[in-house]
Amino acid sequence: MVAAGAAPALVADHVRQMILRGDLQRGQKLPPERDLVQTLGLSRTSVRAGLQLLANKGVLVIRHGLGTFVADGPLVLDSEQFHFLSALHGFSRADMFEARRSLESTVAGLAAERVAGEDLAAISDAVTGMFVSVGDPLEFLGYDLAFHRAVAAASKNPILASLAEMVSGMFFEVRKKDTGRSDRDLQAIAEVHWSIYQAIRDRDPAAAARRMMEHLISAERLQKAETGALPGVGMMELAAATVSS
Repeated sequence: MVAAGAAPALVADHVRQMILRGDLQRGQKLPPERDLVQTLGLSRTSVRAGLQLLANKGVLVIRHGLGTFVADGPLVLDSEQFHFLSALHGFSRADMFEARRSLESTVAGLAAERVAGEDLAAISDAVTGMFVSVGDPLEFLGYDLAFHRAVAAASKNPILASLAEMVSGMFFEVRKKDTGRSDRDLQAIAEVHWSIYQAIRDRDPAAAARRMMEHLISAERLQKAETGALPGVGMMELAAATVSS
């Protein structure tokens, strides 16, 4: 007999195996709960708990009244676990900044090579929003985040895009907490993002990667000044603040 606490994990593993075998594809609806109950010999409560476990990880989407589906959206890695592990393993801020610079400059260069019309529209809309919201730091930050996500999506590499968002997300969480105390020149920051957009629009990978790198080096200096962080200081506080937000 399966222990109650282990049953949801068995359900989750069963669904994972169906996906790995190709029995379930992106966007496809899962068998009804009653079928999983009969197949696995578990209670309906355990089946639902296992499905919810995968839904929390972005593998499944539960649509009440319609059923449960394999997620069909962009790749989303488990950022909360990453934040926790970054604290556990003592990643330094210098490590995180370096990873962010490498990832985001790479996706910017790829975006300039592969960008499509809808991608350019999304990047342009985010930059326009930044200029419009220079008087509202929190709203500005939302457009800033949208810009970086749109550039990552335009790279057409879902793995790099998700990794970039997972790493940079920690820094955006810190900025969100400090928006009321920051004295950043938001107009100048918006103009830097506009220059990155121009390089992507002009399909100039070298310029796009260089401008993104320069922007992130500048952002690193600003964030260190605002938080009093020095290279080599652990990520424990940063990760804890991100997970609890």
